[in-house]
Amino acid sequence: MNIGFDAKRAYLNNSGLGNYARTLIKSLDEYYPENNYHLFTTRLSENDFSRQMDSLKNISIHEPVSFIDKKLRSRWRSFGITNVLKEQSLDIYHGLSNELPFNINEFKGKKIVTIHDLIFVRFPKLYPYLDRKIYNKKFRHACDVADTIISISEETKKDIEKFYFIPDNKIKVIYQSCDEAFYSAYSEDDLKAVVEKYLLPQKYLLYVGTIEERKNLLTIVKSLLQVKDIPLVVIGKKKSYFEKVKDFLEKNNLKHRVIFLQNVDNADLPVIYQKAEVFIFPSLFEGFGIPIIEALTSKTPVITSKGGCFPEAGGPDTIYIDPLNENELAGHINNLLSSSSLRKEMSEKGFEYAKRFHPKAVTAQVMDIYKS
Repeated sequence: MNIGFDAKRAYLNNSGLGNYARTLIKSLDEYYPENNYHLFTTRLSENDFSRQMDSLKNISIHEPVSFIDKKLRSRWRSFGITNVLKEQSLDIYHGLSNELPFNINEFKGKKIVTIHDLIFVRFPKLYPYLDRKIYNKKFRHACDVADTIISISEETKKDIEKFYFIPDNKIKVIYQSCDEAFYSAYSEDDLKAVVEKYLLPQKYLLYVGTIEERKNLLTIVKSLLQVKDIPLVVIGKKKSYFEKVKDFLEKNNLKHRVIFLQNVDNADLPVIYQKAEVFIFPSLFEGFGIPIIEALTSKTPVITSKGGCFPEAGGPDTIYIDPLNENELAGHINNLLSSSSLRKEMSEKGFEYAKRFHPKAVTAQVMDIYKS
């Protein structure tokens, strides 16, 4: 088969949507090398993914060529890609990050879109008005014109049905996966090298995610007032919400307890997860929550939020809390830190649960849709 992908996020986004796209594309190439894969991106980038794709014979990379398309790259992504799909006689085009070209119906092949979440509909106050309008137009269009919609969780599927009135039989739930590196065991030398590179403390709590209001880092920071003197390591892009966190740290003399890591290499993330005592993710809402499975596959105990998609990602042996209750969170952190046997039990059972998210298993489900 000749399969095309909206690969913009794979090249240009270092977090959630980018990780989803990179993991799926690399896994398809590894497990189903008999197909030809066409990657469409508005720009290329200098990173490991880009270099890997350049070296593969069954990968074709497409970006704007004409003067106008280079000047209007977003327009090319929304309209120009369709012409290339027709020229290349592709069988399938898969929008990996919530959208399809507006003229995609001119393409006679099959059309698939992955919808990650509709958070901007559920929590409109978290998004600027214009952004909400643009997202809604793109997402709704993609859902309407796609032959099949892949939803990354049952929770997101419910939202697609509720807000866009899409019939149940058009939506397939296929969970996200994370890079196979998170399933690997690392040598003591590897662990030591990463610890020294980032000056990590001997023991620490871990949070990974954008520092924004929805992700709710402030609850973790507040809980530190009731937790014994263990530092918190934070990895994530800072947004305006960071100022709230910073102010609380300064007013409560906690600055020395929180380590903000910048420019962390993706290759080092599995080790940072594995070295953590506990991973904490008190997000208010997610489409799925890749950091949860990154922690589970790293054999790190997880505390996350009640309800929504979180039990789908975390499974039966994760601890679930009210994400706005720092007292409840502090109690669970202290309980885990005082019990190595509980941490070990959660780690082992969490790892077993997370095997269902292994790239090979997830990619096989996506390939079944392509073949059908």
